[in-house]
Amino acid sequence: MASICIDGFNIALPNGSGIATFGRNLLTNARAAGYGTQVLYGPRHGRSKNPILNEVALTDAGEGPKGSRLRRLYRQFREPMGRTLHPVTPTGEVIWPRAGGGMPAADYFWTSQALFSDANTRFRARRRFTEVRFGDGETAPDLMHWTTVLPLRARGVPNVCTIHDLIPLRLPHTTLDNKRAFLALCRRIAREADHVTVVSEATRQDVIRLLKMPEERVTNTYQAVSVPEAVTRRSDEEVAREIEGLFQLGWKEYYLYFGAVEPKKNLGRIVQAYLASGVKTPLVVIGGRAWLAEAETALLNQMRERSESMAERLLQFDYLPYPMLMSLARGARATLFPSLYEGFGLPVLESMLLGTAVLTSTGGSLPEVAGEAAHIVDPYDVEAISQGIRALDMDEDYRTALEAAGRLQAARFSPKAYQARLKAVYGRFGL
Repeated sequence: MASICIDGFNIALPNGSGIATFGRNLLTNARAAGYGTQVLYGPRHGRSKNPILNEVALTDAGEGPKGSRLRRLYRQFREPMGRTLHPVTPTGEVIWPRAGGGMPAADYFWTSQALFSDANTRFRARRRFTEVRFGDGETAPDLMHWTTVLPLRARGVPNVCTIHDLIPLRLPHTTLDNKRAFLALCRRIAREADHVTVVSEATRQDVIRLLKMPEERVTNTYQAVSVPEAVTRRSDEEVAREIEGLFQLGWKEYYLYFGAVEPKKNLGRIVQAYLASGVKTPLVVIGGRAWLAEAETALLNQMRERSESMAERLLQFDYLPYPMLMSLARGARATLFPSLYEGFGLPVLESMLLGTAVLTSTGGSLPEVAGEAAHIVDPYDVEAISQGIRALDMDEDYRTALEAAGRLQAARFSPKAYQARLKAVYGRFGL
């Protein structure tokens, strides 16, 4: 059985990320498609003779040893020797954090101490990639799939890289990336990766145009949207009781925004449009601050501090466990997601799959992901967003129509369809 290895750069984050969700989704669907699955980590701890400690290093929340500065420099600049990756077999003794999604759907792990941070430091300083080689021939993967742009390349196997978006170049004011370094990294990947995948046609066209890539070397796989059966099998009544008990919110009696709080997500205009709409239905905002969040949250915070009644209408949570978040999405009157630009837009499809109406935007991939199953607005037009909120609030028949259309639209992004697209990419390399 052919095996696929992915990087654990985002999967290892304590609260995950959109790309972490993509990585876990990729593993689950690759396994369902008949491939063995592996994950490459870059933990703070070095290799141990104790197999339990090697697995512990993959999930340890404590501080790892930094080592001497000389040793760190040696790790970062010891090319052309490259990095040898060491295998870690799950012991069955370590309980992985469920908040981050638990142990990934992988048969095998690889590690190299501080791999990702060292590789990024090396690339920033010298514009060079770090090569890695798998140290065990019997269990080495047949293909390396990088889930995001990283200055790394695996020796001896095909390298596939997913580029989720080129937002640092399209909307540079919304990110803190070093744009020169980002462009240099993406161009290098465009030249040297054996194949590039993207998650929307919008991103595919950006990659072809901005990175000068031949069309045949870029494949749009989209993503699969799925919600665990433990979430979907619960009755509406059970979910309604949970929402009432935890948040004092009624079934379909609030609007929901969920996602990171950063400029491209457009939270500032969402709040402005909601307030201007005059609706009394509460707005629930769920999202941890990412970067440049102050302007996005300024109006929200000021209005919540203004009065007790406003605080009851504007509810904010930095983070909620995934099952609780999905309960809130299922019970919302509508999800508001008029982002400025997205490479995919998973919250739109998750909401649709759960039977919730969606207001989204013309930004990036969102029109192709939402199809005709959402209320679509110009993300820069506060009045258009406000009118959309009023329409959703006043017209139950309209919401019902969007809910039905949304379920059909989400079905187009089923795991089965995604698995077929993955097999078509991996099949290019005889897998």
